[in-house]
Amino acid sequence: MSFVRRAATVLAAATALTAALAVPALAHVSINPGTAEQGGFTKVAFRVPNERDNASTTKVQVSFPTDHPLAFVSVKPVPGWDVKVTEGKLPKPVKTEYGDLEEAVTTVVWSGGKINPGEFQEFEVSMGQLPTDVDSLTFPTKQTYSGGEVVDWADAPKADGTEAEHPAPTLKLVPASGDDDHHSAASASASATPAAAAAGPSVAPVAAASTSDGTARLLGGAGLVVGVIGVVVGALGLRRRAA
Repeated sequence: MSFVRRAATVLAAATALTAALAVPALAHVSINPGTAEQGGFTKVAFRVPNERDNASTTKVQVSFPTDHPLAFVSVKPVPGWDVKVTEGKLPKPVKTEYGDLEEAVTTVVWSGGKINPGEFQEFEVSMGQLPTDVDSLTFPTKQTYSGGEVVDWADAPKADGTEAEHPAPTLKLVPASGDDDHHSAASASASATPAAAAAGPSVAPVAAASTSDGTARLLGGAGLVVGVIGVVVGALGLRRRAA
């Protein structure tokens, strides 16, 4: 009987492990995709999950960098949400290939909508030209809940490499690929940027990666449980034959 109890304990532990693997990590406000090429133009989505069980997210405010300002910023309308794009005077003009930039977008605010508990919303932005002298841009974000709580996603990465409690959404910048086709596409994008900004970006399947990752972890955990069950059943069979 002690053998059976030990087997049951192992099985229960394996089941608990599978449940843990199936539960996603605590969600944070993030920018997706998280990487873009230096010197180019990109479209990103600010992904905002609702982390409260008793309140809805009713306002999202994203701050844009002023030390490395972006000359072109356009937003995609989100049904049910109002959007306000604010431009401000920069501390000092920034030289770009389009001339000196004295004003740039400083904040984008979405309000009037609702992200209910257990849901998330993506707010898409097209922007450029991305700087070439830094390897990342941060976008501090304030998330306001219906109860009045404001969560400030503005923490810098910790020195030891671990994640901060409220990390700021960060876009990593990598060197341009350098191939001829890329340069041709980048030049065409740059020349047509004002028109593209006015038209707004198209929808992209930004949630595919996280969905695939969660499915893989769930299947892996299920496989572990099946394996443990097989071992227990086999051991019980051997014990009966020995008896």
